[in-house]
Amino acid sequence: MKIAVACDHGGLKLKNVLVDDLKQQGFEVKDFGTHNEESCDYPDYASLAAKAVASKECDLGVVVCGTGIGVSIVCNKVNGIRCALVHDVFSAKATKAHNNTNMIAMGQRVIGEGLALEVLNAWLHTEYEGGRHDLRIEKMMALEEE
Repeated sequence: MKIAVACDHGGLKLKNVLVDDLKQQGFEVKDFGTHNEESCDYPDYASLAAKAVASKECDLGVVVCGTGIGVSIVCNKVNGIRCALVHDVFSAKATKAHNNTNMIAMGQRVIGEGLALEVLNAWLHTEYEGGRHDLRIEKMMALEEE
């Protein structure tokens, strides 16, 4: 499985922690940057990761900024993306099980590294439940066609 990752300067340290964990688990990681702490614009990086997931170049995506809010908004502007901002394990599991999210966002200034790793792994290893959720996702994604 190939995971797209991206961040701005406010999420660099956490992104690197998450990337290390993903690689240790055997995931292939495509890192869209940024790669230093110089001030930058999160849409430039988050959009690349989202487009890679939307085009199926990558299977899933993880984005990080200071709060996670900006990168999650950017990703959700890309057709085909369902990105959830998550900072707890329950929400990470629920968004995969019920919304079949293909990306998650976190905020380096909001969540500690240990919890971020738990959130990431809860999300990665939760299966989509399907069933009653299918119609809801179809309705959600149909909004992109309006």
